[in-house]
Order: sequence, then C-alpha cells, then structure tokens
Amino acid sequence: MPRFSLTVILFLLLSFTGAAQETGAEQTLTLAEALQTAFINNPSLREADQTHNSALAEVRSTQADFFFKASTHYNFGSLQDAPFQRINGIQMQVGDRDVHHWDVTLTQPLFTGFAITSRYQMANISAKIKDLEKERTLLDVSQAVKTAWFTSLLTGKTEKVASDTVSALTAHAKDAEGFFRHGVIPQNDLLKSKVALANALQEKERAHADAQIALARLYTVIGIDLNAVRRQEDTETIQPQTYDLQALTAEALNNSPVLASYRLGQESFDQAIALAKSPYYPEIALTGKYEQNGNDFGAETNTYSNEHNASVMVTAKWDFFEWGKTGANIEKQKLSKLALIEKMKGVEDQIKLEIKSAFLDLQVAENNIGTAREGLQQARENTRITDLQYRNQVTTSTEVLDSRRFLSQAETNYYRALYGYMVALANLERALGRK
Repeated sequence: MPRFSLTVILFLLLSFTGAAQETGAEQTLTLAEALQTAFINNPSLREADQTHNSALAEVRSTQADFFFKASTHYNFGSLQDAPFQRINGIQMQVGDRDVHHWDVTLTQPLFTGFAITSRYQMANISAKIKDLEKERTLLDVSQAVKTAWFTSLLTGKTEKVASDTVSALTAHAKDAEGFFRHGVIPQNDLLKSKVALANALQEKERAHADAQIALARLYTVIGIDLNAVRRQEDTETIQPQTYDLQALTAEALNNSPVLASYRLGQESFDQAIALAKSPYYPEIALTGKYEQNGNDFGAETNTYSNEHNASVMVTAKWDFFEWGKTGANIEKQKLSKLALIEKMKGVEDQIKLEIKSAFLDLQVAENNIGTAREGLQQARENTRITDLQYRNQVTTSTEVLDSRRFLSQAETNYYRALYGYMVALANLERALGRK
C-alpha cells in the first residue's frame, strides 16, 4: 500500500478517535450556567411571565375606555294594521305595517367622576406588582439553585471522604492480616479492622446514594434531564467580606420586592378610593347617531317620514341617592389601605429579622471554616503519626481506627463549614434582593 494512503488512513483514525473522545467527554456545568438555565426552564417563572402579560392586557383594556365606542343596531317590526290617524273623521295612514330600522352610534365619555382614570391607574399599578412578583420568583429560584448546587457539592465531597476512608481501611486491614499471620497481633485486632471496613463500605454506599439524590434534586431545580451527565464546577475558595448589619438592613428594605409591592398596593388603594368617590359626580357623555327607517330591508324607502336622520347630544347621569352605598365603599377602601399599612410594618420587621439571622449565620459559618480547617490539619497529622506507629507496632488497631474516624469527621466538618458558608451567603443575598 502506498505510504500516502497509510498516512491518510492513520489521520482519519486519529480524527475519529479524537471526535469520539470529545463527544463522550463529560460536560462541565458552572453555577452561572445553572442559574441561566433555571431562569429559562423554571415553570414558576413562566407562570409569572404569563401573569404579567395578563396584567398588561388589562392595562390595554382599561385604556380603551378613554376613547369613543361605536355600536350599531338593527330591528324589524311588523304591525297587524297599518298605523293611521283620523282627521275630521277621515282616516289617514301615517306609517307602514313593516318597519325596518338601523343606526350607528358613537359615544365619547367626557367626564365619569375620574372613574376611568382610576381604573386605568389601578391596572398600571397591578402590572407593576405582577412584575415585582416575577422578580420575587427570580430570587426564590436563584436561592433554590444555589442551595441545591452547594448541597450537591457537599454530598459529593462526603462521598469522596467515604471512598477515601474505605481505601485507607482496606489498606489497614491488609496490614493487620499480615501482622496476624506472623503472630504480631491478636485475632480480635484483625476483626476490629474488618468490622470497621465493613461499616465504611456501607457508609460509602449511603454517601453515593445521597450524592445521586442531591444531584437529581439540583437537575430538577434547574429543569434539565435527570439522567444527564454533567460535572459540577467546584470551588473550595471563598473571599470573606466585611458586612455592616445596618447597611444590609437598609439595602434589604429598599430592594425587597414584597415591600415594593405593598407600596404600590397603597397607591392602588388611593386610586380605589377615588373610584369609589366617582358616584358623587355626574357622568357626562357625547353621543353622535345616524339612523335610517323604512319599509324595506335596507330601510331606504319611507313614504311617510324622512328615511334617515342624524343627531348629536350630550347626556348627563347622576345617581345622587343610594342609601349611603358610596360612603360605605369609600370607607371600605380606606380601611383596606390601613390594613395593608399594618401588614407592611409586619413584613418590615420580618425582613429585619431575616437579615440579622442570615448575617449571624454567615459569621458563624465563616468562623467554623477556620476552626474546621485547623481541626482537619490536626486530624491528618494524627492519622499520619498513628499509621506510622502501627506499622512499627507501637500502637494498636483501635488507635488507627479512631484516628481514621477522627479524620473522616474532620474532613466532613470542613466541607460542611465551607459549603455551609456558601449557602448562608446565598440566603443573605436572597434577603437582600440580589440574584
């Protein structure tokens, strides 16, 4: 075979192998990508979008009330006898038996006691409130993704700790078997090693299942296939910051979508009060009308009167007495506004408590990281020394197993403190209104 052909075939084989490896490579998922995917796939956010769009449609509906309305009517009537009048005893027909009528009417409201304006403003405020509800849903989804993300990383680390423990205890059990065969240690020391290894194997299986469950929960929150294969981008570095509780509280109160909704709710009640007062004023409208009357289908033929006519008129309507109904409606809206103000005060207190709790949790988590890191270093050194002593038979299996248990617990505590800090930070960001 020519050398050129062999080169081409080798190149193609290498290309296909590289493509296969690239296709089968595990994709890395970052937290930012997870958040963006969740914002697209989350059904609660899609529901919030549709609710906001519905509120915008209501705005357009109320806006239409400012403009004229056009209507048309058509009716047909048939009399048993043609209408007539008697003049000086002489009977004279004055109309047709069959009467066709149609008209076109244009009505423009001139003054409604501010009712139309109030309804329009209330619809606008409602749309803004729905937009804030969407913002609140975004914050909830963001917090849920971050919590699930760091919980998944924690369970993954816990699984690794369990796997490392199994590896270490497997090696220790092998050493113990060697010492036992040579009569260096008693059988019960060997049995302790094997029992510890069996327990570690069970904990490893439980840790693996917990990691898979946490990952599936994360995928559910994100909105991707539960069977997808993704590698989470991990980070074990944090950058602690100095926070001022008073500044955090002020930021939370200013950015809270719930409080913003309540502020808009007060404005909406002001408009509702104005709407309730509208019956105190007359309603005035301008009406233009064109009509035709006749004895044929198109109402174009009329022997007895003019077949078409047009008119313009101004109408006023005023219901000036309704047994106190208007006053009761006004009082109802005022009391509802006062109730909302009191509810808003309770929400402010709740936000202050939430901020303080998140602030203290973050401080505790940050302090725990330092303590856990120091404990981990000590546990590793203790394990190293104990393993060395056991190989030189100056200590027992019990000491080795204890040191390994201390190390596993120290590693677990460190990762819990680390990812606990990140979860606490996510909770604080949620309380501050940060996505």
